[in-house]
Amino acid sequence: MSNATKGEFVMDLERIRQQARKDMDDGPVTQTYGADRKTVLKLLNGSLATELVCVLRYKRHYFMAKGINSEAVAQEFLEHANEEQGHADTLAARIVQLGGEPDFAPDSLSKRSHSEYKEGSNLTDMIRENLIAERIAIDTYREIIRYLGDTDVTTRRIFEEILAVEEEHADDMADLLSGRE
Repeated sequence: MSNATKGEFVMDLERIRQQARKDMDDGPVTQTYGADRKTVLKLLNGSLATELVCVLRYKRHYFMAKGINSEAVAQEFLEHANEEQGHADTLAARIVQLGGEPDFAPDSLSKRSHSEYKEGSNLTDMIRENLIAERIAIDTYREIIRYLGDTDVTTRRIFEEILAVEEEHADDMADLLSGRE
């Protein structure tokens, strides 16, 4: 797109304008999009499934939390469920922007999810299962971010923003396990 000579920035604006008029059905995906769109859509749909499974697990834990300190922990579960739903919505919107279709099919949700749906038999188990799921999301999202690099900066940024929240969630769960509320 640009020809840099001795630190000079030059852009062929006429060529860019002509390219913008071609393949307009592709929306924001222009000729300079560097990622393999099919792979990116698969990664986004897998992450969408992960977020939806997390929403369901956190919601169950919110309703099933019982015992000492359960009210505060349940509220934490509910807050996390709502944030995970926001992540799912963001991922679904990006899938559509890239010309794909978000896969909300319940039949295969758990198979496509990076994390597992574990119910937990008591409050400590619930917290532990949520921490494990957050750690899985953290590692898989870091891998996706690495893969994307500069080939799809917008999707990478979305994952970076989600990753930061997943790290906060993991920290919250670790604090609850250690009693450091």
